[in-house]
Amino acid sequence: MAGETGSADAIDLLIYGPTKPVVNEGFPACYALHRCEQPADLDRLGDDIRARIRGVAVTGLVPTQAAMLARYPKLEIVSSFGVGYDHIDSSWAAQHNVVVTNTPDVLTEEVADTALGLLIATLREFVQADAHVRSGLWANQAYPLSKGSLRDRMVGIVGMGRIGQAIARRLDASLVPVVYHSRKPAPGVDYKHYPDLIAMAKAVDTLIVIIPGGASTLRLINAEVLAALGPRGVLINVARGSVVDEPALIAALQSGTILAAGLDVFADEPNVPDELRALPNVILLPHIGSASVVTRSAMDQLVVDNIKAWFDGKPPLTPIPETPVKGR
Repeated sequence: MAGETGSADAIDLLIYGPTKPVVNEGFPACYALHRCEQPADLDRLGDDIRARIRGVAVTGLVPTQAAMLARYPKLEIVSSFGVGYDHIDSSWAAQHNVVVTNTPDVLTEEVADTALGLLIATLREFVQADAHVRSGLWANQAYPLSKGSLRDRMVGIVGMGRIGQAIARRLDASLVPVVYHSRKPAPGVDYKHYPDLIAMAKAVDTLIVIIPGGASTLRLINAEVLAALGPRGVLINVARGSVVDEPALIAALQSGTILAAGLDVFADEPNVPDELRALPNVILLPHIGSASVVTRSAMDQLVVDNIKAWFDGKPPLTPIPETPVKGR
């Protein structure tokens, strides 16, 4: 746990998660900053400090559940890094009039770029081809033709929010047909909507998953969905690892139930199953969907700006729907 800054009559703020210079250095002297990088560090905060905490800046995917939040009786706002907020107990926050914010929009295009790049790399086997060159094999053995291609594909996007629509725009430019599945049709979206995920999986040969994590989407992509996708099927997951039934995916990749997968997220990251790491028909990325300097800096700044707006008496910039702001 790092030290504290600020004056005795300052706004006490807990910075919880990985160290982020933009966050650590983004608050003026009227804030007293208390830094805890790991859940275990939270126990080192004294009762007097916990009693004064009014805001929490969550800088990574650290667990921020009811038991943790309840330790701060004066808590008003939780400003979280990232679009997904399934690591935060938003239900508890709503019940206790605590506003929760996230960082949408500023990462939309970066994650969409990652999704399309991961799709192409998976289909055309770019990572495997790179290894072929580095190993020296190319001098004696041509790399075989890739089994996959973007040219004969129809993509089903699971989720059609901001990022889903940005992915679809890229696929449009690549002359790839797009359909999508969501609980209800997305306003202003002309792509064909499938209310039934299995029906869409049968109609396409590629799934790109970009939906929130949480209980409602837990293992949504299961063995039945993968079987419906079929032997030409490719799965790309840039959402949350919890959305995919990982053992079912491993079995589908091993058996040829689907052709390949590209994964940026995992069920227990950073721990990746040995079975996945051993498979030649899967591309594995270390959760880098938004991980460029420019985009991560913008996300960090939005964490700061949400808190500063709140304590300046203004509405936060990007509150989540579960904790609407009233009276500001």
